[in-house]
Amino acid sequence: MANSPGDFIWYELMCRDADASARFYEGLLGWSVEGQADYREIKAPDGEYVGGILPLSHEMLAGGAMPAWLGYILVADVDQTVTALLDAGGSVLMPARDMESVGRMAMVADPQGAPFYVMTPAPPADRPDAESTAFAKYAPQIGHCAWNELLTADPAAADEFYRGLFGWTKGEALEMGPMGTYQMYNHGDYGLGAMMRKPAEVPVSSWAYYFRVPEIDAAVAYVSANGGQIAVGPMAIPGGDHVLQGFDPQGALFSLIGSKEA
Repeated sequence: MANSPGDFIWYELMCRDADASARFYEGLLGWSVEGQADYREIKAPDGEYVGGILPLSHEMLAGGAMPAWLGYILVADVDQTVTALLDAGGSVLMPARDMESVGRMAMVADPQGAPFYVMTPAPPADRPDAESTAFAKYAPQIGHCAWNELLTADPAAADEFYRGLFGWTKGEALEMGPMGTYQMYNHGDYGLGAMMRKPAEVPVSSWAYYFRVPEIDAAVAYVSANGGQIAVGPMAIPGGDHVLQGFDPQGALFSLIGSKEA
């Protein structure tokens, strides 16, 4: 099934040292990172492309950019979406621009400041019906994103913003006591992710993207042995998987999901 507006279609790591990031994540997720210099593409173990690595320039770093993961959301028209986003209280971090053979995109933020991209891709000439599988919609895929999670300062406002802009719909909700409501969202016939109020100790609203690993304890051992840091987890979630969040050696927050040996 082809992608539709509102799908997450790409994930991008902004970092200081692309070579070092490639080595870290290749060992962690079984990715193959291709390309050099300005941009590198990430290939999952099944051969599908799921994202990219963008080295931060001196100008970006001077402007306050930090290592981070960002998601790309498919839209039918970038300029119309940016106008609607601004009307809804969002902001533009990088104006819309065209990239030859790639598409048109803009880096934006929701009203609470969480950044992401909107993009209208240009399909390859030899694959006009090409579909992104960066987000695994229907079945677990190692090295692909399995869940998109927003920690936000204002869940009610974020709910209105994203449902209005992308047509997402509410799914199940889990009440988590003092942590509030964990509200899940669907897009069409699949589960897209969730939103919840950010804890007070989390400084800013942001998206987290959970990439799937074969076994969560092996991932913990790898992160600890290769300069990363586990921040939260692993912890069990409904369905039998375990999740964790950590920081890679350059300080970018990453999130993982995977099974746990008995």
